[in-house]
Amino acid sequence: MSENFAMTIDGAAVDAPATFGVINPATGEVAERAPDASREQLDTAMAAAQSAYAEWRRDESARRKALLAAADVMFARSEEIGRILTLEQGKPLGDATMEVVGAGVWLKYFAELDLPREVIQDDDNAVVEVVRRPMGVVAAITPWNYPLLLAVWKIAPALLAGNTMVLKPSPFTPLSSLKLGEVLREVLPPGVLNVVTGGDELGAWMTGHDVPRKISFTGSVATGKRVAAAAAPDLKRVTLELGGNDPAILLDDADPAAVAPKLFGGAFQNNGQVCSAIKRVYVPEALYGDVVDALAEQAKAAKVGNGLEEGVQYGPINNKPQYERVSELVADALAGGARAAAGGKPIDGPGYFFEPTILADIADGARIVDEEQFGPALPIIKYTDLDEALARANGTHFGLSGSVWSADADRAADVAGRLECGTAWVNTHLALAPHQPFGGFKWSGVGVENGPWGLYGFTEMQVIHRSKH
Repeated sequence: MSENFAMTIDGAAVDAPATFGVINPATGEVAERAPDASREQLDTAMAAAQSAYAEWRRDESARRKALLAAADVMFARSEEIGRILTLEQGKPLGDATMEVVGAGVWLKYFAELDLPREVIQDDDNAVVEVVRRPMGVVAAITPWNYPLLLAVWKIAPALLAGNTMVLKPSPFTPLSSLKLGEVLREVLPPGVLNVVTGGDELGAWMTGHDVPRKISFTGSVATGKRVAAAAAPDLKRVTLELGGNDPAILLDDADPAAVAPKLFGGAFQNNGQVCSAIKRVYVPEALYGDVVDALAEQAKAAKVGNGLEEGVQYGPINNKPQYERVSELVADALAGGARAAAGGKPIDGPGYFFEPTILADIADGARIVDEEQFGPALPIIKYTDLDEALARANGTHFGLSGSVWSADADRAADVAGRLECGTAWVNTHLALAPHQPFGGFKWSGVGVENGPWGLYGFTEMQVIHRSKH
């Protein structure tokens, strides 16, 4: 593959004065080059979004038609864009194509979502309505694990509400977002969606820029805190979807053979590179050996390889810093006495491949239990008392999601209600949908995405009070 990936600014393809290399994680080599936006180009993109806002905000019907057209483009171009996504992100081609299709599903959902006017008083004195108004320009910054889907989680509600946007993807995965900007030029008016690419400096310019009224960021806790600090002097609104260290708790009546495939899927989807994936599993002592063995079987049977090859289930870790972090955390656990029931080391050869790893005989206090590993390594922790397991599951700065597994769904739901997290699943994990709000407690974020609640996050509330006297 070799094509010119250009930014989208004011509806036009724009190159940058400089470029940077985008690594194919399956080879460790530069696959393509992406534009490295200058500060002046960011200013131009912000000005284009500001200019387009005046007209875009006025016609809700036109916005809905444009989003439906955008959804159709994603469905029609899913395989083409999916190949670009696999090239830069590493995930298997089928998963990448489904991510593009999912982006279309999210666009369609928001295109058809009601944006209500609420009458809260209608009597002899007055008619009082609460309406939702757009904010203006939104600065959106997205991560490398689901570059397209998480971009559309922001684009769809922001644009439906009447805002315009400047989008910056991760420098590890800019190509699919550049392609997104290109294909949506066909259906969106100039300036409504601008896509610029560059490194961390570009993100800092965006968060400190005087044009945006809202910043929507998905990424690490450390960067999220910097985004919040940069937004504070201008009182920009923020939505922050940050990290997770999501626990799964098995109750004493769970069936290890039945739950192991689901646990493995919830932990290793996208090679473990999911903010809400299972990051640690708490298992009653009586079930511990059987659960470890069943999960190890899943890990040993998993097919890892280049995402463009047939039959591959799990690709490489996306980038070298993350590959080194996972390697370090696993090595630290093994040095501390943990046992690799499966995997435990990098895979020889080019690229950032790591064996799907199940770590047993490990406890809270190990770094890979206490921190977010964000990769294909899962610690399994023994417990004897459920209240103690809950305390350990909740004893973290994170609070994104978690799950409870049991033959008795009502009992599991009671336990799930005691988890301190934004989403608590029962007998499943990673069940996400456009209509379901997604957000975190504590350091896992501020605000929510998806559903009407996510849409409201891109609006300001206005009261229209009409006196009858």
